[in-house]
Amino acid sequence: MPLKEELKLKKGFEMAEHEALLNIYYTTTSLKKRADVFFKTFGLTDVQFNVMMLLTYQGGPDGLSQAKLSDMMLVNRANITTLIDRMEKAQFVIRTNDSADRRTNIIKLTAKGKKMFEKAEPFYVEQVKQAMAGVNQIEQKKLMAVLEKVRANINKSA
Repeated sequence: MPLKEELKLKKGFEMAEHEALLNIYYTTTSLKKRADVFFKTFGLTDVQFNVMMLLTYQGGPDGLSQAKLSDMMLVNRANITTLIDRMEKAQFVIRTNDSADRRTNIIKLTAKGKKMFEKAEPFYVEQVKQAMAGVNQIEQKKLMAVLEKVRANINKSA
């Protein structure tokens, strides 16, 4: 459905660029709302799940430094300490000092964190498939390429 109809706007958009950006924003907002509902059923947030996924697939048994994890996250770097504090309190992760550099924190999933991730991930995969249903691989690659261009333009002006 066109964005104009979804938002019940009286008039259309004068600039195609504006409509395209609002489509991205509206889609992102819709995904975030759906993610909040989905992850709440597991007692998680989307950001906590993101940490678990990064630790599982990027960190492995050695974990990741808190700085590296922060670089990979989709959130503000300043929020990473509070996020890890909460996840540590929930016993999903453990934070230890790097033996080579005591100023560096290493973050690893605990057994409880691994169990939670293993419980939620299959349902997450189904949610991803559902969201992308009807968008074939060629369209997905085009979408990624277009969004990469938009991010490059945003990063140029930042």
